Amino acid sequence: MESKEDLQQLLTEAGEVPDPRRGDLLTGRVLSTDSYGMIVDLGLKRDGVVSSSDLELLPPEEANLNVGDEISVMVVDPIDHDGNLVVSVAQARESDDWLRAKSLMESDTMLEASVGGYNRGGLIVPFGRLRAFVPASHITDLPRGMDEKSQFEHLASFVNKTLPLKVIEVDPRRRRLVLSERKAIRQWRQEQKSRVIETLEMGEVRTGKVTSLREFGAFVDIGGADGLIHISEMSWNRVEDPSDLLQIGQETETMVIRLDKEANRIGLSLKRLQPNPWEAAAEKIAVGQEMEGTIARFVSAGIYLQFDLGIEGLLKSTEGLAHLSKGETVKVRVISFEPERERLDLEWTDSQELSS
Repeated sequence: MESKEDLQQLLTEAGEVPDPRRGDLLTGRVLSTDSYGMIVDLGLKRDGVVSSSDLELLPPEEANLNVGDEISVMVVDPIDHDGNLVVSVAQARESDDWLRAKSLMESDTMLEASVGGYNRGGLIVPFGRLRAFVPASHITDLPRGMDEKSQFEHLASFVNKTLPLKVIEVDPRRRRLVLSERKAIRQWRQEQKSRVIETLEMGEVRTGKVTSLREFGAFVDIGGADGLIHISEMSWNRVEDPSDLLQIGQETETMVIRLDKEANRIGLSLKRLQPNPWEAAAEKIAVGQEMEGTIARFVSAGIYLQFDLGIEGLLKSTEGLAHLSKGETVKVRVISFEPERERLDLEWTDSQELSS
């Protein structure tokens, strides 16, 4: 367990406090008690004064303090308007909680706590004797774009709920203890993903649920961890938009094609669960062969044609072909074919008869 010296290092810049500052932790001996509070000898030029209201904050089992008892106090005001050194027993008793919070933050450890209250800025969470704050921006299940009234009502729904949390700020001097649910969820997901990766094998087929769609692909939860199906791995045919094939919440089978334990990433594929049309085409297409294809799309590099074999080829030279349109059937000749690279290069032909 951390010593008082550990807390002193957290709260002050030096081990000794010749000139007490707000937040300093001091040890002294009770000189006197009365209805107004308590006087504590701190070994300084001035004795410390503890108010009766501060003593009332102590639990009954801790409130029985007598003359001569050695106690810890925290400086509240180095010099008030009457020249007193005002100290607090209650705040000093919180020292273990500040140390625990600091330890949790430094070790990057998550905790679980029940929400005790809320305000317009976020949630209030009891942390031992302290009150921690979770800003609204650090709450995962808080819809964006809500007006102030709706957000206030939504925050109220969290009261008495237990949340995973991470300590992100510990400042005893300002009495700021800030927690984040969003960072805790992110860490949990990363840890869960690491555990799932250890159980996966390349080529394994897993059923998962689509959790989100992006321009570059889709994320699929395969048992507590999200893997990415890159848009190039969705179909053997070109996919313009992942939403053309998948919808959020949809269940789908995927194949594991990449496991990066260091980067904690999982690569998945849809198309590799289907027969590879390029492998079949390798037995039916040869360089110099004339073919008939349908115009699929126009790109800066040329025109992509779709063939009945389920593959696409690129017609690079399009000079004099401005009259062509999407869906039109044209005759072309194979000038290069690399099925292992999924590449088919074509040229225009005026031939009216297709070669056998």
